[in-house]
Amino acid sequence: MTDQAVAADGGELSEDARRPAATEGQFLGRARELKELHLDIERTGLDTISGRKAPRARVLLIAGRPGYGRTALAEELVRQVAHRYRDGVLRARLSEPDGTPVPTERTARELLTGLGLPTPAGGDEDELGQAVRDALADRRVLLLLDDAVAAQQVDPLLPDSPECLVVAVSAGPLTGIADVRPCTLGGLDTKSALELLTRYAGSVRITVDPSAAERLVEECAGHPAALVLAGGWLAAHPKAAVADLAKQLHTAGEDGSPLARVFRLSYAALPAAAQRMLRLLSLAPGGRVDAHTASALAGCAVETARTALDDVTALGFLHAVRSPVPQYDVPGCLQPLLRALTETQDRPAELQLARARMLERTVRLLQSCRLITETDSPQAREKHAALPRVLRFPTPGAAEEWLRVREPSLLAAARLAVADGELDTLARRLMAALVRALVAHVGTEAAAPELYGIHQLVLDVAERRALPREQAAALLNLADLDARTGRTDKALTRYRAALDAGRAANDPYATGRAMESVGGAHQELGDHARAADWYGRALAQRLARDERTDAARLYGRIATVHTYAGRYGEAQRNWRAAIAAHRRSGDVAAHARALSELARVQEYAGRPEESLRTCHEAVEWARRAEDARLLAALRLRLADTLERLGDPAAARLHRGAAERMLGEEHREDPSAPIHDANACEIRSTSGED
Repeated sequence: MTDQAVAADGGELSEDARRPAATEGQFLGRARELKELHLDIERTGLDTISGRKAPRARVLLIAGRPGYGRTALAEELVRQVAHRYRDGVLRARLSEPDGTPVPTERTARELLTGLGLPTPAGGDEDELGQAVRDALADRRVLLLLDDAVAAQQVDPLLPDSPECLVVAVSAGPLTGIADVRPCTLGGLDTKSALELLTRYAGSVRITVDPSAAERLVEECAGHPAALVLAGGWLAAHPKAAVADLAKQLHTAGEDGSPLARVFRLSYAALPAAAQRMLRLLSLAPGGRVDAHTASALAGCAVETARTALDDVTALGFLHAVRSPVPQYDVPGCLQPLLRALTETQDRPAELQLARARMLERTVRLLQSCRLITETDSPQAREKHAALPRVLRFPTPGAAEEWLRVREPSLLAAARLAVADGELDTLARRLMAALVRALVAHVGTEAAAPELYGIHQLVLDVAERRALPREQAAALLNLADLDARTGRTDKALTRYRAALDAGRAANDPYATGRAMESVGGAHQELGDHARAADWYGRALAQRLARDERTDAARLYGRIATVHTYAGRYGEAQRNWRAAIAAHRRSGDVAAHARALSELARVQEYAGRPEESLRTCHEAVEWARRAEDARLLAALRLRLADTLERLGDPAAARLHRGAAERMLGEEHREDPSAPIHDANACEIRSTSGED
């Protein structure tokens, strides 16, 4: 996909689409600031002066208002010094496009993912921040934290190692962080500003009238973003003189900042359709847009949106992003100006309709992303073929790449939809489609951190809309993730809340599942009496509804907790009930496993001969099930029992037969281990749950 990037409509991306704008990517100016930053890296810190080793990483601060090239300077510094940091560069953005601070736990999760480390689903700020610091303690990493709002966002992420370097970008000082080295940005110097204008407008008009070009730089106050827009305006008006633009900006007087004056002039020169689309891009989740997002917001064709995006990018309104899927960033300095225009020129109903179109398009893309993976399902193939071509992915790999690249924007879209509060139906559909797409392409375990956040959003909507069924489902999903990450007490609380919600919704599935999960949580906490009680409640419901398979499983879970508690008589009674239930349901393999577990309990209870007979019976049922691994495991269990009963010859026969079966399976599937650590440990309950 890196060389043959594919769009959602199935077409290969053009070379122009894969290549960033020609006017970007070449850093200019800021020589003095770069020199100071290099010196600050080497300069002795306060701790070293006092004779102590620096306890934390050096922090360099690049401060200035948005649009003054803070991030560009930080990236250039990173490019120049990255070779000194053997473990690479990590990047994170600490605020949303509207200025809202990003929660520290989300930033920490992003950094851990960048390091290739697992992130516990649902981890809080302290846990994940500590995980980041632990991961960086023995690494030499350069950490770029862009768009920080406050020191409280930066401090929890600072590596406890002087071998690392942190470059923070912020609008103001990071008060509270010791020994920060600030570098405050103003406008570009005249030479660099003229070069920036030349990149967009060409060299002829700049060299023909250098004094007018310098007046234009003065009118723009050396503001890089304003100069980019001015250059774009000149490029769009090849017959206009530089002096004309400088005069128009001067005539505007003190009506706003230089950036605002240039923006208004450049915006006014756009066609009405381009103006409207540009305004609506301020609604793009995370400030990042692609052709589908722009198309849905503006209500136009995807090709039309793609052309319009390229056009306004050439004029300096957007920044092209290096990506396998063409994407564009709305500069943070333009976000307030665009939002102000939407408030004055677009009715609230029109903005809400644009948001709804964007969410609907995103849902359909996610459905297409999932359907392309279900190649064995005729129904899925038919649904995928019925989608418009522009929404179809040509291959599962193309869909996976799109999902990977667009995942941050998709998660941002879900958060914005829930925060909106007026589009809850679309928000619920979006989150359901996003969950299914992530599970299909990434897997439940790998996507657990993202799924945790999505389920929390689902819970927020369910509680706001008083939807107990959805509330129960979200609580169960969150509790399952809590249980997997060892937060059993928190999981237990959520399982109980899910039980209440399931009862309010009169949902037998949710109530039965919640009761069984409450029992599992108590079992994990070692409270076997309560575990057996809750399993018993769940069993009573399953029996009342004649759900035999679930009832058989619950008999096994009750038997297991009785075994743990040393109540072998109760354990044997429940295993016999489980065996009878499996026999009635016709599950031969489960029948064999239950017999094996009964044999184990009989042996614990001091009845080896009875255990031996039960184990022989389990072997016969496993043979009927034609399950080679199960049969081999049972023969190993039988060999262990025979050895304890003093019959080593018979034990050797069964052990040899088991090893032959495992060896044959390994020859058929070389990836399977010959000796599986779990082969001799048959746990019917945990295996089936």
